[in-house]
Amino acid sequence: MIKWIIKLFSSTSKEENIEDNMKKYLIVGLGNIGAEYVNTRHNIGFKVLDFFAKKEGLTFETVKLGSLAEYKFKGRTFFLLKPNTYMNLSGKAVKYWMDKENIPLENILVITDDLNLSFGTIRIKPKGSDGGHNGLKNINLVLNTQNYTRYRFGISDEFKKGQQVDYVLGEWTAEEEVKLPERLETSAEIIRTFGTAGLENTMTTFNGK
Repeated sequence: MIKWIIKLFSSTSKEENIEDNMKKYLIVGLGNIGAEYVNTRHNIGFKVLDFFAKKEGLTFETVKLGSLAEYKFKGRTFFLLKPNTYMNLSGKAVKYWMDKENIPLENILVITDDLNLSFGTIRIKPKGSDGGHNGLKNINLVLNTQNYTRYRFGISDEFKKGQQVDYVLGEWTAEEEVKLPERLETSAEIIRTFGTAGLENTMTTFNGK
């Protein structure tokens, strides 16, 4: 009888833990650390999370493999992560915090720049290839899967042949700077919607806008 009761409570505890974990979300903004990268196109992931944190009055703390801020909203907990591993080793930070907080793969959202989309274009997908992006390439390698949600922020491809690196690591134009605030507001809405309304609703609401 006692063993049965212990087993019953143990089973209930496991179910509660699983349910709690399903309410946790890891929002990863990709970028490079260092003052020289702060306002570059390649750092849009960092920029989105910095904007979100400022808007919600959150503070980033230096933690293992990155900077982390915690946001609670409608019973969900969002962990906002800016890896400090540099872009090419982003997967190490993602895997560490995913495991540490027991966050399921379907609750991960990676924010990254995309050369194949015009400036500010939003593309949210549940999976896909790295598209030549070194940050995504490393995450795919470390997680051993491409099945995680990524939010691609278009930065366009307005560069001449052989100047891709300079363009990606270059700063926004004056015209882009004017348009960025509205796009960052939308990005903040995407983060909240992903956690509260689910991936399908998020894609339907924001893709192509």
